[in-house]
Amino acid sequence: MIELRALTGARGVAAWWVVLYHLRLHVAAPRWAEAVMARGYLAVDFFFLLSGFVIWLVHAERMAAAGWRTVPGFWWRRVARIWPLHLAMLGVAVVLAVALQATGRGDPARFGWSALPAHLLLLQIWTATSTAWNTPAWSISAELAAYLLFPLLAPAARWRRVPSVVVVFAGVAVLTAFAVELRGHGLTSLAQAIPVWGVFRCWAEFVAGAGVAILWRRWRDQPAIPALSASAMFAGAMAAWASGTAGEPFAVPLAFAALLLTLALYANHRLNPLGRRVAHWLGEISFATYLSHSLLWKLFTLVAVRHEPVPAPLVALYLLLVLLASAILYARVERPAQAWLLARGPERSTARRIPYPWTRSSGATTAGPASPASRCAANGPISPPTVPASPTATRSTG
Repeated sequence: MIELRALTGARGVAAWWVVLYHLRLHVAAPRWAEAVMARGYLAVDFFFLLSGFVIWLVHAERMAAAGWRTVPGFWWRRVARIWPLHLAMLGVAVVLAVALQATGRGDPARFGWSALPAHLLLLQIWTATSTAWNTPAWSISAELAAYLLFPLLAPAARWRRVPSVVVVFAGVAVLTAFAVELRGHGLTSLAQAIPVWGVFRCWAEFVAGAGVAILWRRWRDQPAIPALSASAMFAGAMAAWASGTAGEPFAVPLAFAALLLTLALYANHRLNPLGRRVAHWLGEISFATYLSHSLLWKLFTLVAVRHEPVPAPLVALYLLLVLLASAILYARVERPAQAWLLARGPERSTARRIPYPWTRSSGATTAGPASPASRCAANGPISPPTVPASPTATRSTG
């Protein structure tokens, strides 16, 4: 079995890039660091691509083979992954909003009660309500929309028969269509008009990430030339963006798709630093990092910050608190709640009847929930899976 540990590490790096983006207006930093921090919102685009990559690898063949009877279980697993921690953080936001209002420091722009039901149901980005309450949760709302799309995408794409050049062209075409639509509305940054365009941003990049997964399956055994080509595409897209030849809404998702393919092809190289234990752990807790850092900063500023820019020791303390909170939320909230929901989901009764195509061993098919691949699938929208080492192991056994 192959475990793409380095992709989990990459997810952790992306999550901390978002944290730094949140700090950009509150700390003094060198100009180069300010430039890096100011682009931290782009980490979400890597998340969307990685989510499409992972969901395709783990679920596409099974869904295509077993059909619509797998869909309720798929949706339940996705909700079990993203909703419990979102609900916990939204609960923290409600307590904070009540406390602020009771002390005369209400923040209606951040904590608007009329918008709370949409946030509770993770529908805020579908209805263009706002990205307030727990701001990072907008991307989780967009992911939920992508999960609804996926059962239509997986069976429709007979990807084994599609030439690789067509897969590449289709992915680029989807990203191009999205970029052209944004430009037609006068938007030049992916950070603009998120309540209106967030779902479409996620859909386009999720589909492109699925295309990257298709290409990775074909090229993983001989990665040298594909990785070199993907690296060249990454460099070219970034150069085009830096020079102004191509706009951010097109160049950055294309560059990140190429980067994702390169990282996946060499995910298990012994010299890859993203595969180290610490990087992998940061990736495991990254969902908690992502969902908790904004509210934690709000609390931190109320208690500890008296003026800006925030002194370096306080910034270090905040980052340490984010790390500790992420570890605790992951171990005490995210994973236990997910396990509790999965134990009560529709796949309890269908696991023995619906084969997971990637778990065949010595001619036998093992039920999904007991397999490493299915356990990793439960880890969420951007959690790299354990996948079979041989392409033949991924064929449907029934």
